[in-house]
Amino acid sequence: MKPKSAAPRVFRSRRSLPSHHGGSWKVAYADFVTAMMAFFLLMWILNIVPKDVQKAIETYFKADTKLGKVVEDPNSALTGDPDQVRKELTEDQAARFAIAMRFKKIITDDPFLKQSSGVSSDDSGVLLRINNDVMFKPGSAELAPQADKVIKEVREVLKSFNLNLMVRGHSLPGEQAGGPFPSVWELSGARAGAVVRALLQDRAIAPGRVRAVSLGDTLPLTPAFDAASAAQNRRVEFYFHRPDVSFQRVVN
Repeated sequence: MKPKSAAPRVFRSRRSLPSHHGGSWKVAYADFVTAMMAFFLLMWILNIVPKDVQKAIETYFKADTKLGKVVEDPNSALTGDPDQVRKELTEDQAARFAIAMRFKKIITDDPFLKQSSGVSSDDSGVLLRINNDVMFKPGSAELAPQADKVIKEVREVLKSFNLNLMVRGHSLPGEQAGGPFPSVWELSGARAGAVVRALLQDRAIAPGRVRAVSLGDTLPLTPAFDAASAAQNRRVEFYFHRPDVSFQRVVN
């Protein structure tokens, strides 16, 4: 009698589904989309900015840029090919650029000025902003010793360029308290006047090219959230402008 054979064993392998890999691909995709948005935004900005402004910006960020004969001072921080720059900028733009770069170097080289000063420009001129802590003794209109450097550079710019100068005095509300000035108007006006008096001291600048104006506390630079932000509003401004620019524009 034949032995009874055992039933055959059947092995079935369970097919496993692909494991879930999480959302890491979403992060990479989001980075890619963000980068593309930034790229096209940059392209759009470059497209709407005028060519002469683009060239001026390019020249500004080159360490070896110069305006050549526009700047007569051989010790200027500007370097480069003067012929190329003359093609890129008009005479007025070149003058404004040279002045801005000159003051930018002065501010950068001086740690005290670097923290409390600034330079900007517009279609009419160049604005140099210096904190009153640099220019004046506390609570007074008497020029501080370190103001001599600023006065000297401002005077040299006026000698080198056919520009006029508006000196604008700014103060904080109540800054005159305890001093000889009845209000911030007298204090900021006396400071602006002290700067003009120092500029004209050597009689190398025609008095008609320089004016002083008191703005008191009417044009704060930043909202006074705390003592540090309020201190930025206590300043004197040097606005170098073309002679044909209206008084109303240079005041503001």
